[in-house]
Amino acid sequence: MPDGPTASERFLNGILPENPVYRQLLGMCPVLAVTAAMLPALTMAAATAFVLISANVIISLIRGQLRPHLRILVFTLTIATFVTIADRFLAAYLYEMSKVLGPYVPLIIVNCLIISRCEICASKQTVRVAVADAVGMSLGFTLALVSIATVREVLGSGTWLGLRVLPEAWPNWGIMVLPPGAFLVLGLLLAGVEWWGQWRAERAALAVASVSRSLQGQSGGAAREEEASSWKA
Repeated sequence: MPDGPTASERFLNGILPENPVYRQLLGMCPVLAVTAAMLPALTMAAATAFVLISANVIISLIRGQLRPHLRILVFTLTIATFVTIADRFLAAYLYEMSKVLGPYVPLIIVNCLIISRCEICASKQTVRVAVADAVGMSLGFTLALVSIATVREVLGSGTWLGLRVLPEAWPNWGIMVLPPGAFLVLGLLLAGVEWWGQWRAERAALAVASVSRSLQGQSGGAAREEEASSWKA
């Protein structure tokens, strides 16, 4: 029996069922701070994915050497190493974007999403499962950032990825590119995801009830046929 969820289960769960933003409410700082436009959101998502995947691989490789009283320290130092690499890379090759993101790239060190995956998955399962978990969670995190940034940039600036998608006459909603807009969009999308989850659960429950009634009807019919046969005999 596998020790915990399989690689495919970890991967799929990270995208929607256990989405780090819409389901677990992790990494809220960058979600609110860098989603006024798509490019910063995508850059933050890429940096977070690099750190998460790299940290999961290293922690999984050394999981046999981890000690309970030192594991959080090891997680933090490992994450900090890759955050420094990502931060220096952005400063060297994407300087303007590095200035736009400001302190939020170094703050990946304390992103609960990454340290939680190290604790829940990487420190307990194989490298293959840890990588699948990290990729799934990275895609889920990217999905959340992109969805929020899309709404904010389109409504707030009339553009998407810097390209105009709404007419020039469109009155830009200034609140969307300000902090209140981030909270507003996040709240509405959270409500939408929650409604969708409940709707799916209700549909599944109705389907199960329908199948159950059908089986009961069939078994009841078979019992009546048996009884009729016995009376004839």
